[in-house]
Amino acid sequence: MNVASERCCGPGRPKDLEKRAAILEAAKRLFPQHGFEGTSMDAVAAEAGVSKLTVYSHFGGKEALFIETVRCKCDGLLPRTLFEVDVKAPIRRQLLGVARAFFGLMMSGEALGMHRTLVASSQQSPKLAKLFWEAGPMQVQAALAEMLQKEVAARQLEIADTRRAASQFFALLKGEHHARMLFGCGQPTTEEADAHLEATVDMFLRAYGPR
Repeated sequence: MNVASERCCGPGRPKDLEKRAAILEAAKRLFPQHGFEGTSMDAVAAEAGVSKLTVYSHFGGKEALFIETVRCKCDGLLPRTLFEVDVKAPIRRQLLGVARAFFGLMMSGEALGMHRTLVASSQQSPKLAKLFWEAGPMQVQAALAEMLQKEVAARQLEIADTRRAASQFFALLKGEHHARMLFGCGQPTTEEADAHLEATVDMFLRAYGPR
């Protein structure tokens, strides 16, 4: 079990961990397909092969389950180890690693479905949107900002505000391709995606590389 899996499963007996993992996997499938309002705890329990009482005993309610689903999805595709800094390694290679992982997460069917869910329910459930932001995007952005700060300290980058720079980096990565996927206009080819990621990293380094 890797670090991300351990954080998602948490402490407990093996059978409890298995049930918790099954519930999370079921939630990862159902929330993107049916949205927050359209996914019932009964459906999650049936999909996971456990009782509804078991689902509630692990997560307390649907809102908490949704947020934990978001957190674990981010941990799975963007583990903390990805943001560990090796000041002796080329900064471009490290940023490309983050870029590929983030782009893969954003362009996945689950993430696109979750995005549509949040947009559709944002007026009725502003609290849910806020919790989603805090559990997912805000944590990922903070991890990159911390990584950038270490690179600044190592004189690999020159950035006055690493949080703003992290936000800019992720916004550039999403770009046109993410919007086209949300609108159902087709996904980029592997070659197009690679060219986009490399161009984005190079632009970022031209802006924040040491002068």
